[in-house]
Amino acid sequence: MCLTGNVVGRNSPSEEEQNMSKMRVCMCLCLGLVLLSAISPAWAATLEELEARVAELEKQQADSNDFRVYWKDGLRMETADKSMQWRIGGRIDIDSAWFDQDNDLIEQLEAAGSDEPDWEDATEIRMARMYMQGLLYDKVEFKFQFDYVDGDVEPRDVYVGLTGLPFGGIRAGHFKEPFGLQQLTVGQYLTFMERALPGAFEAERNMGVMAHNHIMDDQMTWALGVFRDSDEFGAGEGDGYNFTGRVTGLPLYEDKGEQLVHLGMGYSYRHFDDEMRLRQRPEAHLTPDYLVNTGYFEADNASLLGLESAMVWGPASLQAEYTTAFVDSDERDDPDLCGYYIEASYFLTGEHRNYNAAKAVFDRIRPKRNFLGKAGGPGAWQVAARYSHLDLDDGAVNGGALDTITAGLNWYLNPNTRVMFNYVYADASDLYDGETQIFQTRFQIDF
Repeated sequence: MCLTGNVVGRNSPSEEEQNMSKMRVCMCLCLGLVLLSAISPAWAATLEELEARVAELEKQQADSNDFRVYWKDGLRMETADKSMQWRIGGRIDIDSAWFDQDNDLIEQLEAAGSDEPDWEDATEIRMARMYMQGLLYDKVEFKFQFDYVDGDVEPRDVYVGLTGLPFGGIRAGHFKEPFGLQQLTVGQYLTFMERALPGAFEAERNMGVMAHNHIMDDQMTWALGVFRDSDEFGAGEGDGYNFTGRVTGLPLYEDKGEQLVHLGMGYSYRHFDDEMRLRQRPEAHLTPDYLVNTGYFEADNASLLGLESAMVWGPASLQAEYTTAFVDSDERDDPDLCGYYIEASYFLTGEHRNYNAAKAVFDRIRPKRNFLGKAGGPGAWQVAARYSHLDLDDGAVNGGALDTITAGLNWYLNPNTRVMFNYVYADASDLYDGETQIFQTRFQIDF
């Protein structure tokens, strides 16, 4: 009994030790509670931040997958972050023309072997186009456009490109060479039904690669490319390369383009495989004959120089271009050929010509009040006049000369619909000597 009692006495804490132990436990619990109360707001704030960040990421992911379809002068589609963009559009032009030639011109055309020397009044589907263009992943641009012409479907503007590069952008495919204000302005935004006579010099679409940019807050643009002469389907072969560039500036640009002055210059070096030809109609596509025509002749190359200018002052506008071709042809004594035009227009309803500063061309007209719109209105009415001259006579080249005076009246029912009336007086000399009068109309819709 004594042995057992002694052992129990040594292993059992005294009452004082038990009290001390209880105090230490209480102090640890209190300290833990204090620490927990101190750090719990920080943990709560951190958790709230994490939850908010997760919610934001989830929203961004949802937004990036959103897809919006809307109308803005055409059918457009884009993701919410605008990294993917598409546009689908088209254009329809219905033309009619009535001709009145003098007898001398009819006789000369008949002697030259014309299939239809006495031009018949005619109509045509001048243009029926569909296109899609867009932007992929913010940087990759593309466009493919097809036109119904004379019963055939032909490509017009088929290219891909990169944008937002350190120097601007680069484009490759089948598109217009950068030369000439009237040539680069899209057809549905031109003041007249057809381009002026100097368009005979300006290459339209060829296969090529082009670098381009707009700088100084769109006050200047430049473009430079190398192209191979190709047909309407983009096919070409041989050594017929062209080097073409354009630079433009805006000495004056105020009130979002209601007052502006545009100046530009283009240059193109064109190397031919063997021969070249220049010809032009009297600013009417339904004309069956070309009143100036050099025919094919041997030439090694030609240098084109184009000067362009335009002014918009409220509803009034002036535009002019001069183009000359320095041809290297031993056979034809190195002829220098030239052409120019000047045009003026005025909006009776107070609108002004819209200008796309990033591309340095004129753009869509927007009536102040659409015809029969919700607010009711007359649409936009514009009167215009133009004088053009083309001289394809020099050295041993006898392509003739042509002068035209064109008067126009445009009625823009809304931004996508226009009715056009053009009267053309044409006076041919040298190759042909005679006059003709043309009255033509166009009903146009584009989107």
